[in-house]
Amino acid sequence: MTTTSEAAQHFAAKLRFETDPSDVRAAQVAGERFTLIDSRGDAAWAQGRIAGAVHLPTAEIAVRAGALVPLDLPVVVYCWGPGCNGATRAALAFSLLGYEVRELIGGFEYWAREGLPVEDEHGPVERAADPLTAPVGAVSCAC
Repeated sequence: MTTTSEAAQHFAAKLRFETDPSDVRAAQVAGERFTLIDSRGDAAWAQGRIAGAVHLPTAEIAVRAGALVPLDLPVVVYCWGPGCNGATRAALAFSLLGYEVRELIGGFEYWAREGLPVEDEHGPVERAADPLTAPVGAVSCAC
């Protein structure tokens, strides 16, 4: 049987190591200091990405992270979406290098579905918010 204390520790840890699209967007707008890393491959990056993200595929993190991201800069990593554990692998790679890192739950899919800023090689891509993932006409779900 799980105790209340164990449950509280589990959920507190999740909040320390995970974040969601609306919280990352709010942090961007507030000018918070962090780097957003797209850990997907080249084809995925070319197809579209979160505006302002840095492209660093998971397989290259161990070799290239130090040159791209100062060790004292917090990192948020994302991959495709909830059906992909690529962001978890990327978060592990960054944490093994000593970075403070959080995983963007929902990944690129939910960022885009919430109507948040997306770009591709041609510039900004406009997307309406999906009413199944974000409130229509509101800044956040207030959860």
